[in-house]
Amino acid sequence: MNFLKYILLFIPAIMLAQINDVEQDSTAAEYLIIEGDSVPRVVIDLDEVKLLHKLKFNSKKDRIRYLILRRKTVKVYPYAKMAADRLDSLNTRLESMTRRRDKKRYTKMIQKYIEGEFSDELKKLTRTEGQILVKLIHRQTGRTTFELVKELRSGWRAFWYNTTASMFDISLKREFDPINDKEDYLIEDILQRNFQSGQLERQKSALDFDFYDLTDKWLYSKTEN
Repeated sequence: MNFLKYILLFIPAIMLAQINDVEQDSTAAEYLIIEGDSVPRVVIDLDEVKLLHKLKFNSKKDRIRYLILRRKTVKVYPYAKMAADRLDSLNTRLESMTRRRDKKRYTKMIQKYIEGEFSDELKKLTRTEGQILVKLIHRQTGRTTFELVKELRSGWRAFWYNTTASMFDISLKREFDPINDKEDYLIEDILQRNFQSGQLERQKSALDFDFYDLTDKWLYSKTEN
């Protein structure tokens, strides 16, 4: 899984806090006092809740397959989320640096951190877990693992990693495509259920698709997919 490790080698672990100025005005507003909360609120913030369909399977085999996919997806999703978080922070931090030496030094520091923190865990992933991770990285960043490696390393190295990965039935160019791939839809279903239960921390997909439209297509369509 060395090729996956390099996706995380050059993305920072230091998150930059952003403070947004809030404009003040004299508009009158009614405030709500919530029991146990000393801060008056104009509105109550509610988390987005998706109404999910009840799980049904055509056979015991389909149910087992879903449960296996769920276990693997829940296991690798945090790495994909971290990749998206770190990539965003990396771009923000590097944009604030003007000297090439500072950028190189910062990148090297993060590389050592990531290697020590995550290399051993990534090496433990199975082939199918690795392929799911590649697809989820595309879901979270909007770019394939191959494209990210190419950006962070040389084009030749990206080609090498893709060739090596293909030998083990893992393609770094694999995209997350729940619109045309039912397994990817099931992965999205698994994510939504675990976001709602709180087992996984929600992160919006960088890709454009509607989960309810996908459900209509894959589960309620009269045509066989």
